[in-house]
Amino acid sequence: MARIVLGAGASHSTLMNTHWDQVVHTDRAERFRDALAEARDAVAAARPDVAIIVGSNHFRGFWLDMIPAYTLGVGEVIGAGEAGTPKGPQRSAPAFAQALAGELVERGTEVAISARLQIDHGQTHAIQYLLRELDVPVVPLVINVFAAPLPRVDRCVQLGRNLAEAVEAIPDDLRVVVIASGGLSHQLPWPADWRDPQNTDEEFLVEAWLNGRGEWERYDERRREIITAARPTIFEDFDEAFLADLEAGKLERYATYSSDDIEGLAGNGGQELRTWLTMAAAMGFAPGRRLAYAAMPEWLTGMGVGLIEPAAEREP
Repeated sequence: MARIVLGAGASHSTLMNTHWDQVVHTDRAERFRDALAEARDAVAAARPDVAIIVGSNHFRGFWLDMIPAYTLGVGEVIGAGEAGTPKGPQRSAPAFAQALAGELVERGTEVAISARLQIDHGQTHAIQYLLRELDVPVVPLVINVFAAPLPRVDRCVQLGRNLAEAVEAIPDDLRVVVIASGGLSHQLPWPADWRDPQNTDEEFLVEAWLNGRGEWERYDERRREIITAARPTIFEDFDEAFLADLEAGKLERYATYSSDDIEGLAGNGGQELRTWLTMAAAMGFAPGRRLAYAAMPEWLTGMGVGLIEPAAEREP
């Protein structure tokens, strides 16, 4: 029987790759980077046979022509390679992923599947830092956190619960880690609603999101300019409370939040917290361990790292 042996959560930002030399808060940046390394070592110690990465996609694998609520990569997995992140084919686990998709559907989560999934830093940042030099196949689970209407938070929590049951239903003796990638609080210079862009930058972004399939790189330079010109908005009090709830095993309380609640408390980028909540639900909302928090205005994001061990794996 397969079983989940570790849950990990980590923020991501491509600016960490491309703008490290412009960091002012060096101590914070190094604290976050060190915590990524500590989480990577914890993953290695868990000796996983496969890693399920619960993350987002920033319109480099999904576009407005088709964007499911949840998508599981069940075949080829290809990194977009933007901003120094892993590029090209990634090691995947098709047989496990296809069985997992079937078990999820049986439990009421009608997850979409992709036999050739292009992932971006919403997943590859985790491969780059949390699976560094580990030869572990990945199963991407992409949650739509950017194109309204977003899946309800309580449905993401149910996805996490179903994910735990689905893993245990797979008869193979496999050790599985579940990694959440995204958050914590941040405000992206993106339209609040793709159906109602408010200025020329937002109109450009909506065009890129609608027409980027097969030529997303054509839009990336200006997208990058818009991102790097943004003013940071980070909600440190919210982030601290969220990580405290992770440590106390109280993240389930966020299941009642709406998308508007999250945006008001953690910015539009905070919608990525669905990935952490899905992971935490898969871990039974067991108390976790915060490894680091660093508010990084240079990277526009409150950067956090945490771990959750299954109850049976924790020391008494």
